[in-house]
Amino acid sequence: MSNPVRRARRVLAVAVAGAVLALGVTACSVDSSASNDKPTIRVAYQSFPSGDLVVKNGHWLEDALPGYHVEWTKFDSGADVNTAFVAGEVDFGAIGSSPVARGLSAPLNIPYQVAFVLDVAGDNEALVARNGTGIESVADLRGRKIGTAFASTAHYSLLAALNQAGLSASDVQLVDLQPQASLAAWQRGDVDAVYTWLPTLDELRKDGKTLVTSRELAAAGKPTLDLGVVSAAFADAHPEVVDAWRTAQSRALTTIADDPAAAAKAVAAEIGGTEQDAAAQLKQGVFLAPAALSSPEWLGTDGAPGNLANNLHSAAQFLAEQQQIGAAPDLAVFQRALYLEGLPGAVQ
Repeated sequence: MSNPVRRARRVLAVAVAGAVLALGVTACSVDSSASNDKPTIRVAYQSFPSGDLVVKNGHWLEDALPGYHVEWTKFDSGADVNTAFVAGEVDFGAIGSSPVARGLSAPLNIPYQVAFVLDVAGDNEALVARNGTGIESVADLRGRKIGTAFASTAHYSLLAALNQAGLSASDVQLVDLQPQASLAAWQRGDVDAVYTWLPTLDELRKDGKTLVTSRELAAAGKPTLDLGVVSAAFADAHPEVVDAWRTAQSRALTTIADDPAAAAKAVAAEIGGTEQDAAAQLKQGVFLAPAALSSPEWLGTDGAPGNLANNLHSAAQFLAEQQQIGAAPDLAVFQRALYLEGLPGAVQ
């Protein structure tokens, strides 16, 4: 369990270190330290069921870019992915929309851009109360201990759920826990409820009651998404790599829709569990058709940023209202943070 103040200090310390490092290296260059002497593309991934895991398992990015070494590094939450971007340690990343809204705001001001929508959160993220606690609704959480990964989409959705029920963060006891740590705390009886995502969520549901899902919160005006982001400097220097990455991700979305068994097999191989479990978990998310990604509702096209920028701006405004960030940047900041070069061609 990490203290939020300690986390903030850590992020700021890493930011300073990253700034110093930037004086000695070129941010847009691809890491060439791989033992095979190929330039390295550094990809941050998370182990939630998504097309990103299908791409990883199938080695599709490696096949599309034989001149590069692709280095995949697992992260536990969006906050950790943000920290890695601040430190200049990754080029691409799978990360939730709330951490992206935070990352594009002060004091982080991370120079990355959104290049893909991996999924829209549905029933794959939820708030669950432990059986035996007597908690039957979100309103019953007053004074209770709730675990969630701070600065994640789950944290954002938890704040939205509390707000909807007439509660604030100060009315409950929030505990900063990554998914696996939240499961351990749950099993010990250290927390009364947890807001988290799959596959940990399925374990909690075996001994708990779902109070609200991210699908329900989206319908109430607080949607969350899992996004694919890329370092702005990397995208400027290597647009062909970004196109190859988006093409691979688009292929994964098509596989989830047209060959769910193959997608489930790949996801199961990456996160463990059975293919049946993976198939059920994939059904709980909302995956867009590749052609929809460049529509006005989502990314948009070059010169015409889509509504995703408004979504991120709204998330930042809510985070500011909840005193999670100092202030929300202007909408233009989020519009510029959409990587639209090559659209719609790269996502067909």
